[in-house]
Amino acid sequence: FKIRTIILKMSVIASTSRPVLNVLRLNRFPILFQLNLEEALLRGTKDNWFIVNDGAFQPAIVMGISGKPEELINVKEAANAGIQVIKRFTGGGTVVVDSNTLFTSLIMQGSDVPHVPCFPQQIMKFTEYVYGGIFDEYGEFHLRENDYVFGERKFGGNAQAITGQRWLHHTSLLWDFDQKNMDLLKHPKKKPKYREERPHNDFVTRLCDHVPSRTRLLDELLDGVPYLVEQLVAQKMGGKEEEEESRAKELAAREGGVEQAIGDFEGRGFEIREASLAEAAMALQKRSSSGNKEVDLTAHLDAAELQAL
Repeated sequence: FKIRTIILKMSVIASTSRPVLNVLRLNRFPILFQLNLEEALLRGTKDNWFIVNDGAFQPAIVMGISGKPEELINVKEAANAGIQVIKRFTGGGTVVVDSNTLFTSLIMQGSDVPHVPCFPQQIMKFTEYVYGGIFDEYGEFHLRENDYVFGERKFGGNAQAITGQRWLHHTSLLWDFDQKNMDLLKHPKKKPKYREERPHNDFVTRLCDHVPSRTRLLDELLDGVPYLVEQLVAQKMGGKEEEEESRAKELAAREGGVEQAIGDFEGRGFEIREASLAEAAMALQKRSSSGNKEVDLTAHLDAAELQAL
């Protein structure tokens, strides 16, 4: 009877006391607004979020927090193109985004994923396991340095922010790209070793060449990533269903009996729930400043170049 009681109470706790992973779907949401929202959720709340944005509202060049336009961008050409340039609050490299870029973001409270240390490489490795559950069927998926690749060709770039015991990992996924926008970027001085000296077209690959449809990929991301996060956390914390009976027996034998057993079980896995933009946007009210900035490219042009615009 004691063991059955423990198993029953375990299942009740699993459905009522688990931390929540909020899932937010966006469509053609402006990338600067998305970055501001993500930063507010990271710094102003203790909630867990998974965000998917199906394409940027307009093309943009997005640099990491330490990026310098004159080193990373063909400034004159970009200014002539009138493309928006943003410096984001996270590190990482420079990307060109548009309506064919898919964005995903994991924002997590460290205490809810205690087996993932709040350090860049450990977080990166955790996401490799998570996204591997989505992309393994479409190619030879790996994490190479800080990129997601099929074989030796990149399709996803990552950047992170860590503050105390909270972390954010966001990704830009190349469903497709416009070559003329890619040409606005310079060949970076600091580049992944695995890139070697390959030109851009030999370094990246389009997801549309690997995945049957964009809708399918979006559905798999929205359904699969939260589930994979939940499963990985539950497994690491001993929450596999097939282990429950043996674990209940073990706990029942301990001093403290049922109550001790129930206390030991608390906190496994996540409750996954759909969230609205209005709910997420409440975090913006708690943040009066942002680490994301629009960059005025004209400040990086000389007088002759300005006159030619």
